[in-house]
Amino acid sequence: MFKSNLNEVKDFLESKFLQYNNPVFVESDPISIPHLFNKKEDIEISAFLSATIAWGQRKTIINNANKLMKLMDYAPHDFIANSKNNDYKPFKKFVHRTFNSEDLIYFFKSLQHIYLNHSGLESVFAKKIKEKEDVKSAIIYFRKVF
Repeated sequence: MFKSNLNEVKDFLESKFLQYNNPVFVESDPISIPHLFNKKEDIEISAFLSATIAWGQRKTIINNANKLMKLMDYAPHDFIANSKNNDYKPFKKFVHRTFNSEDLIYFFKSLQHIYLNHSGLESVFAKKIKEKEDVKSAIIYFRKVF
């Protein structure tokens, strides 16, 4: 019985992979934003910010995520790593539903802390996993660092 459940889960996951891992789906989904980039850090940051505002209409989410990337000159890692308070002025009018510019600037500063002091998002999560802790512990640790 256990093996049959594993096969069902595997089949389900395979079907979802085929459904979502195709250009037609990607172009109309917020996941299209990190697909704009090749550099790992740009992918991480754009995915994190896109996921943060990923509630509401997909078209609006994509438009607002693209607006963020444009304001960061399509170089999110460079922006996060090197931005100063004056660099946040163009974002002062940014709003996505209840997520506003104050929230966004807090996220920028937290991400900057993570990239300058913890070697990036992956490293923060990986630390607890490497310590043989579970995913829940990694998320709790990320929250503390963030």
